[in-house]
Amino acid sequence: MSNHLKVAMIQAVTKLKDGGLSNRQIAHALGIDRGTVARHLAAANSKPASNPPPGSAGVLDSNTANNPPAGSEGVRDSNTASNPPPGLGVVNGGLPGAPADGAIAAAPRRRSGPASECEPYRQFILEKLALGLTAQRIYQDLVGDTDFTHSYDSVKRFVRQVVVTIALPFRRMECAPGAEAQVDFGSGTMIGPPQGQRRRSHVLRIVLSHSRKGYSESVFRQTTDDFLRCLENAFWSWGGVPRILVIDNLRAAVTQADWYDPTLNPVVEAFCAHYGTVILPTKPYTPRHKGKIERGIGYAKDNGLAGHAFVDLAGQNLHLREWEATVADRRIHGTTRQQVGKVFMEVERAVLLPLPAERFPYFHESQRQVHRDGHVEVAKAYYSVPPEYVGRAVWARWDAHTVRVFNHRHEQIALHARQEPGRFGTQASHIPSAKTSGMERGKDWMLQRAAVLGAHTHAWAQAMLQARGIPGIRVLQGLLSLASRHAAAAIEAACQIAVSRQVYRLRDVRALLEHGGVVQEPLPLLEDHPLIRTLGEYDALAAFPESPSALPEAP
Repeated sequence: MSNHLKVAMIQAVTKLKDGGLSNRQIAHALGIDRGTVARHLAAANSKPASNPPPGSAGVLDSNTANNPPAGSEGVRDSNTASNPPPGLGVVNGGLPGAPADGAIAAAPRRRSGPASECEPYRQFILEKLALGLTAQRIYQDLVGDTDFTHSYDSVKRFVRQVVVTIALPFRRMECAPGAEAQVDFGSGTMIGPPQGQRRRSHVLRIVLSHSRKGYSESVFRQTTDDFLRCLENAFWSWGGVPRILVIDNLRAAVTQADWYDPTLNPVVEAFCAHYGTVILPTKPYTPRHKGKIERGIGYAKDNGLAGHAFVDLAGQNLHLREWEATVADRRIHGTTRQQVGKVFMEVERAVLLPLPAERFPYFHESQRQVHRDGHVEVAKAYYSVPPEYVGRAVWARWDAHTVRVFNHRHEQIALHARQEPGRFGTQASHIPSAKTSGMERGKDWMLQRAAVLGAHTHAWAQAMLQARGIPGIRVLQGLLSLASRHAAAAIEAACQIAVSRQVYRLRDVRALLEHGGVVQEPLPLLEDHPLIRTLGEYDALAAFPESPSALPEAP
C-alpha cells in the first residue's frame, strides 16, 4: 500500500490511536506499515484534528472502544488470533477498555474500484453484524426487509471488507491452594568434562499454581519413566500431591492428543491412580493454558542454570535443589507479591493430598501377540494365557517381580511370577483339556476315570498296575482311550474276563472287545446220562471174565 493514505484511512488511524491502540496494533488492524502510522499520527498531532460527522462510515466510533458491553467476559479464541479470515483485521487483546469478543466496528471505506452493491445498505449491515449475525443471515434479512436484489456473494464480500474484530484480553485464572501444579520440559545445559564429549540435558520443572513453589530436575531423555520419576520426586520433596497436573501433550504421557478426550499412556494412568491425582493435558498449540510454568521453566534456565557448567547430571540436580531452596523460594513473586516459600509452608503444604505408603512400582507395558503354543514373550521369557487368546494381541505389563497380561479392554487375564530368560511360566488352567494327557494328570486321576467305566474295569486297572509297575501307567492311559470307541458296558465285560483269566495286557482286552466280550459259562456236571456208563459197569469190566460171552450186554 502507498504511504499516502486516503482521508478515511487517516481518520481510522487517529481514532484507533484515541481508543488506546499502539502503533503496531493499528498497523496490524488496518494492514499498513507501522512507519506510515507513526508519520500520519505525527502529522495529525501538529494540526487540529478533523471532526467528521457522527456515524460517518469508515471511522471507528471511539465510544464503542471505550465502553464495552456490561458483563462481557470470555476467553480469547486462538484460531481467531492466529488465523484471521481473509479481509478481517484483528487487534491483539490486552487493551484497557476493549469491546467484547465479536464487537464489530466499521472499517475505513475503500475508494478504489466500483462501489459495492451493498454500500447503500451499509448501516443496516453494520447493525446486523453488531448482533452477531452471519453473512448468510444478513443476506436473508436484506432480501426480506429491504429492496435488496443482489447476490449473496456480494454481501459476503462486503462483510469481509467492513469488519474489524477486537478480541478480548486473556482471562487470568487463579487456583486454590493444593488444587493444581503445572509441568513442562525445557532444554538444560551441556553436561560433561570440558575437554571430553558433552551431552545436552533436559530440565523438568513443576510449579504449584497457588504458591508458585517449584521443583526442578534434569534428565537426559524425556521418556515416560524419567517423566514420572521427576513427578514423584517433586511430590515427596513437597510432602504431598496436588489434585491436578496440567501438562502439554508430550509423548511421554499422552499417546493421542485431544482437548476433550485425550488418551494417556497406561503407565501414566496407573501412576495417577497410585497418587490420587489426575493429569489434564492442555489444548494442542495453546501454551497459555499453562502460563504459570511457561515463565517458570525460563526462570530456571536463565536464573538457575545460566553461566554454570556441570560434569555430570547428579551435580546439576544438586545445584538445582540448592537454587530452589536459596533463591527461588526466597524471592518475592512478581504476580502474587509474596514470598514463594513462605506461602507454600503456611498455606499450601497442609492442603496437599497425602502421600501413599510407598512409591509407585514402576513397570513396563507393551503389546504382544499370543503364539500358537499359547504363550507371550516378555523380556525373553514366555508366559501362558488362556487358550481363547491364541493368535490375538494382548497387553503385557511387567516389573521386577511379576508379569500381568491384559486383554484389549484392559482386563487382567493372566498373572505370573517373573521368569529367567529362556524359561516358561505355564499355568495348568491355561492348558486346554484336550491337550492335557492322563500322564500329566497322574495315576490316581486315571484310576478314578477307570472306576467311572465300571467296577471290573477299575479292578483290572489296579491289578494291572500292581503286576506291571511303571509301564502300566501308559497301559492305563490306553485303557481309558478305549472309551472313545467302545461302550462302557463292553469294556466292563472284557475287563471281567481279563481279571478272571489274570491277563494284564491291553491287547488281550482289545481282542475280547473285538469278539464281543462274551463270557463262556461252565458246563454242568451230570451224574446220570444215557451215554455214560455207571461206575458199577466199569467195576464189572475191571473183573474181566475169561470168556467174552460172559460180558454184560450193552444197554
